[in-house]
Order: sequence, then structure tokens, then C-alpha cells
Amino acid sequence: MTDLPDPTVGEIGEHRILRQIFAALDGSSQAIVGPGDDAAVLAAPGGRVVITTDTLVHGPDFRLAWSSPLDLGWKSAAVNLADIAAMGARPVALFVALAMPADTRLSFVGALASGLRQACDALAPGCAVEGGDLTISDTLTIAVTAVGVLDGVEPVLRSGASPGDVVALAGHAGRAAAGLELLFSRFRDADGEAVAVARDTLDAAETAALDAQLRPEPPIALGARAAVAGATAMMDVSDGLALDARRLAAASGVTLALSAGALGPEPVAALEGGEDHALLATFPTLAAVPDGFRLLGVVQSPGPDALLVDGEAYTGPGGWDPYRDWDRHAG
Repeated sequence: MTDLPDPTVGEIGEHRILRQIFAALDGSSQAIVGPGDDAAVLAAPGGRVVITTDTLVHGPDFRLAWSSPLDLGWKSAAVNLADIAAMGARPVALFVALAMPADTRLSFVGALASGLRQACDALAPGCAVEGGDLTISDTLTIAVTAVGVLDGVEPVLRSGASPGDVVALAGHAGRAAAGLELLFSRFRDADGEAVAVARDTLDAAETAALDAQLRPEPPIALGARAAVAGATAMMDVSDGLALDARRLAAASGVTLALSAGALGPEPVAALEGGEDHALLATFPTLAAVPDGFRLLGVVQSPGPDALLVDGEAYTGPGGWDPYRDWDRHAG
């Protein structure tokens, strides 16, 4: 069985699966002790590390008919890198746990590992997969833990915004949600099951939206740049701008007042859509806002509403709650 050209993970041992993964990672580690031992050993400049974790599960988080293994590896890395960046830190390592059905092909694992490495190389040069875990499961699950370092700056929390600060965003708002709606509206069969994406049927805007959903490109480097520039608060916009802006406002005890005109041609879509992994930040003055961020509004003293748009309370639900919305696109 081990001589099959593309065996399943159930037909081979863990050792060969790891060989495939390490081949895809191809010596990208810069750790003191990297993949292959019982645990990794990382250098921690400044003595402080930032750690986050995220899990993608087949069904609620992705569909194999829509996402290639390369896409899955890329997105698994990107969503975690964005959380590190949102703290003002520089990502240095990922640890990946894969729970896979026994019939998963070895080539799938290798391509997923390649996606992880490509995302690190493109979005956070110097970051690499430094370890993880493998197990069997009926449901494909990808759990990633990311580690970052602060490079001499203080972590930027959600709770630091003050009245008089300006509000700015780096990255897109609403584009990934448009990609998700495209998938559910055009690439399902009569029974509601996902079918392969016919990219040759998409125009340029649809392709950009689809890529934002399947292979997001968060502005990772701008997180550390914002910290150096003096950002007072920051967070990854993963669940939608309206929902996450309310979270930042609540953590800081303030009101965020945004301009609809700054949100683009479709402000409701920008406020409601999730999974863009943009960086929402506040800065003490307009002069402190780094290139790559665009001004959205100002921070005001706390009032009855955490979020205002053009001076009016924004009442739309906004964003994605996995416990409330997991079956929004059932089928």
C-alpha cells in the first residue's frame, strides 16, 4: 500500500505523512528547534510573546468543493496571522493540528502544507510552521496556533481608544462576504450541495470577492506599523465591521462615530460583511495614521449607542456570530 502514487492517510503511517508536510515546508523554519522534535524552541525578542488560535471545520467554515487544499492552508494561516497583527506584533511561528478522515489523500496534505507556507512567505516573511499534531477524525479540522513577538512595542489592545482619537481601517470591508454570497448563490446544486466553482464564469469583481473569501490577504505588516505609530486600540475585523466596531467601543468605554461615505459605495455591505480580516484601529491624531490605513471616523465620549454612522445609531445586526449564524447557509 505504501507504494501507491497517492495513498490515503489511512493507508500509510504518521511518519510518511510528516515527511510530506516537511517536504512542503522545505526548511522554512527559523526556530532554534523547529519541526520534528517533541516541541519547538523559539527565540523571543524582548521576552514577550503574543499567542492566538483559530479552528476551521469542514461544513461551517469551508467546503471542499469550493476550497482547494492550497486555499485551505493559506486561509488557515491568514486568519491567525491577522490576530497577531491586530495586537501590534510580528508573527514568527505557526503550530498546526490536522484532524483528517482516513480517506484524505497524501497529496491533499502536501498541498495544504504548501498553502500554509505560501501564506507565511507572502503575508509575514520570516514566519513558518514550527510544529503541530496529526490525528484521524470523521470531519476535516484545521486548528492553528500562531505566535508573535512585540519588537519593543506595547501590545495594542481593544480597550485603549479615547474620545478625540481617529478611527481608521486597513484592508477591505465587505468583499469576503460578497464572495461567500456568490458561492452560495451560484455554486450549489439542486439539493443545496456545494459544487466546484466555475471561475471562467466570473467577472473581475466577482473573482476579487471570491479570492477575498477563499484566500484572504490581511495587511499583516500594518499591525506592527500601527503599534509603532502609536495606535491606541486595534482589532482584527473577522466578524464584520459593525459587530467588531461595537466590540472595540465596548472594551474602550467609548462610542465610534463613522462616516458612511468612508465605507465605500456599499456602506451596509461594508458594515455587515465578515471574514475580511482587516485591521480596525484608533490613533491619537490624524497625523499618526500610517499609510495603508484610511480614515473612517472619530472616537466620541460614551453615549447610549456604541456605533454611530453619519451621526445616527447603527441598528443593523452586523457581522457573523458562529453560534447564532452557523446554519445561515444550510445545505
